[in-house]
Amino acid sequence: MATPSRNGLVLAAVCLSALMFGLEISSVPVILPTLERVLQADFKAMQWIMNAYTIACTTVLMATGTFADRFGRKFVFAITVAAFGLTSLMCGLAPNTSLLIVARFLQGMAGGAMFICSIAILSHQFQDGRERGRAFAIWGVIAGIGLGFGPIIGGGIVALSTWQWVFLVHAPLAVLCLILTYAGVTESRDPQAKKLDIFGIVTLSAAVFGLAYYITQAPDFGGFLSPAALGIAAATIVGFIAFVLVERYHTHPMFDFSVFKIRDFSGAIVGCVGMNFSYWPFMIYLPIYFSVGLGYDSTRTGLAVLAYTVPFLVMPPIAQYLLARFNARIVIPLGLFTIGLGFILMWLGSASEAASGLTVLPGALVAGIGLGLTTTPATNMTTGSVPASRAGMASGIDTSARLIALAINIAVMGFVLVEGILHGLKKGLPNALDGVDLRAIAEKIAAGNTTALHDASQPGLAVPAEVVHSALVEGFGWVMLYGGLGVWVLAALSFAIFGSSKAGPISASEARAESHVL
Repeated sequence: MATPSRNGLVLAAVCLSALMFGLEISSVPVILPTLERVLQADFKAMQWIMNAYTIACTTVLMATGTFADRFGRKFVFAITVAAFGLTSLMCGLAPNTSLLIVARFLQGMAGGAMFICSIAILSHQFQDGRERGRAFAIWGVIAGIGLGFGPIIGGGIVALSTWQWVFLVHAPLAVLCLILTYAGVTESRDPQAKKLDIFGIVTLSAAVFGLAYYITQAPDFGGFLSPAALGIAAATIVGFIAFVLVERYHTHPMFDFSVFKIRDFSGAIVGCVGMNFSYWPFMIYLPIYFSVGLGYDSTRTGLAVLAYTVPFLVMPPIAQYLLARFNARIVIPLGLFTIGLGFILMWLGSASEAASGLTVLPGALVAGIGLGLTTTPATNMTTGSVPASRAGMASGIDTSARLIALAINIAVMGFVLVEGILHGLKKGLPNALDGVDLRAIAEKIAAGNTTALHDASQPGLAVPAEVVHSALVEGFGWVMLYGGLGVWVLAALSFAIFGSSKAGPISASEARAESHVL
């Protein structure tokens, strides 16, 4: 087979894997209200349906690269693709939320490993600089399509079939990806592969899981200062300390903290965290606002979310122009500021008396533009500001920082949402219910389950529709304000860290879409 034909098959395989990976992040939020009704999932279960995937991804990022180098990139990629298809079947066939969460964790491990392998395969298969840049550009666009159009695809699947097919559709896609892989990918290994940092992987994963668990579950333990919650917090802190110590003394650490002394690298990492501080975690909850707050059906919700996700797909050329004209020190904080501005506009639009898509969607559009301005510059700067021999490690820190920020802020935004709704309920129902019942109602509203709350036959749950709507709007207002102000703080921090560093302009060819889209 001619090399161009083989390379075409390779590109098709890795792009298909990137598409599947992105779809499983952005298509699932749209079906969460359906899962809540069908599987009787509570609000915390819905959070874990999403967070299990992202936390699992962080557990395999560093290990996968080492395994692929040692045992063969094609071999490991094929295993991860098959595992992704199998775990997708498990998700679609899960009869309850507990098994779905377990299946999502396994799917996240497979998806994260598949994602990292696809990058390694592209880097090895395309040796020519121009072809490699074109291949990564196409890969980045396809991955972005998976993330950007996931909401409308998920909504369309639910409208035409059942929620199970949002997961089951990946099984035949995985089979096709395997066929393309075996037909096109050339096996490659690295005989100098480094030793696996097992203790670093375990301690970091345990610490991230502990922090997310503390934020999500502490109210059920009696509050954040209850003995059980404090025990979880203490274990989490011990985990983070152990991770730092392990990395400092490991021969080949997956996190070399000395790179944070490079101002350009640290400023860019703050940009990576900023994107996942507000933009991506909010997409988990935004469909609930559109469906319950604005009364959209699943199809209209998916279309509305497009205003939030699509802009970042068309912004890379503008980001490239700005990088060529200015530098990352300007563009990255500007992108973060724009994301924050979008959240503030959404907050103002949702708080108006005549709130509608026309008042909220402009802010969603601005936030998407901000993400598009930030993604490529941040990725290029994290890998471009360190020596070439450490680019792989820098890329790993980049991806880990994004996924950790995403997992933690899914939990934080869920907490803020429930607290905001609870505050609204207390105003609308003064002295009507005790605190425990009121929090349970707040969690039902946050999950999008408002039907039972209007049922007068259930006196412990019956809540006037106008009170429910007002509380939900207030809760989302808190989340939007948190997202906007928080990312503005990170924009200022990024700008300050860059300082007077000589982060020079990047050429358009250097600013190609060789980026992690999360």
